[in-house]
Parts: sequence; structure tokens; C-alpha cells
Amino acid sequence: MNKDQVKGRVEEAKGKVKEVAGKILDDKGMEIEGNVQKNIGKVQSGYGDAKEDVKDVLEDD
Repeated sequence: MNKDQVKGRVEEAKGKVKEVAGKILDDKGMEIEGNVQKNIGKVQSGYGDAKEDVKDVLEDD
């Protein structure tokens, strides 16, 4: 696992927690902020996954 995968998954988890807390507290701003943070984490971890895939392909050649 590379740092982008780890950081992305951490941000994704923090965003999910914030999103759920916003729903529970009926705080739309927190809910939206959590959703954005979660999606940014997904993008970052996806980028990290792609980097790993490229690295694996290059190592196999």
C-alpha cells in the first residue's frame, strides 16, 4: 500500500463519520462536508490504487 491509498482511505472513513454525524444531528452543512471529504478520499485512494497497478505492471516487465 502506498501513502495515497492510506491517506485516501483515512479521509474516506473520516468523511463517512462526519456525514453520519451530520445526519444524526440534523446538520446539513456537516453532512455535506462529510460527503465531500468522503468522496475526496475515494478519489485519492483510487489514485493510489492506479499508482500501485502501474508499479506492478512495470515490475512484471
